[in-house]
Amino acid sequence: MVRTIPTDLAVANPDNDNKHVSSGRNLLSSSVLVLNLNYVPINISTGRRALILVEKGKAESLDNQSGSIRTVDQVLNVPSIIRLSYMVKRPYAPRKISKKEIFFRDQHTCQYCSKKTPELTLDHVIPRIQKGPHTWENVVAACSKCNLHKAGRTPAEANMHLLREPRIPQPNPYRILQNYSILDEWLPYVPWSMKEQGEAI
Repeated sequence: MVRTIPTDLAVANPDNDNKHVSSGRNLLSSSVLVLNLNYVPINISTGRRALILVEKGKAESLDNQSGSIRTVDQVLNVPSIIRLSYMVKRPYAPRKISKKEIFFRDQHTCQYCSKKTPELTLDHVIPRIQKGPHTWENVVAACSKCNLHKAGRTPAEANMHLLREPRIPQPNPYRILQNYSILDEWLPYVPWSMKEQGEAI
């Protein structure tokens, strides 16, 4: 039987036993990295959900947060990382082409002059005026200067060269981390070569 976990418990702070620095509610709503059986991140859960999974034996805690919560008869450590005790198969849907996704794929870098800037535009390699399609293989990130210079021409006609051939990005399980702050204790489970590049997340 799983014990009900209250939402308004006090936090036992290991650094100061006489002072509560936050409420149990904060810990139970905190972010917890959920790993598949093979240690690949598959979700970001709350502390409450993570505790329930651990208490039910459906997951193991690999790392705990700095605080704990007190029930009537015990102190529970709130996980920061849990690993499921079973394998979850998750199909990864292909990404839909959009300005945001193109910028991620191209690492916020102009594909003509290699300038890294937040002020990017989309450029059709084969221009729309020449019946170029709006596809992953024909759209790249470009700075305003390069986009204006290229205009309605192909790169060859404008004497410009692409840094790399544009392609459809591969499905990536680490994209679940895109909108979250990466905690230090999560780092061993996140490939930093991918995190540092917008394409990965």
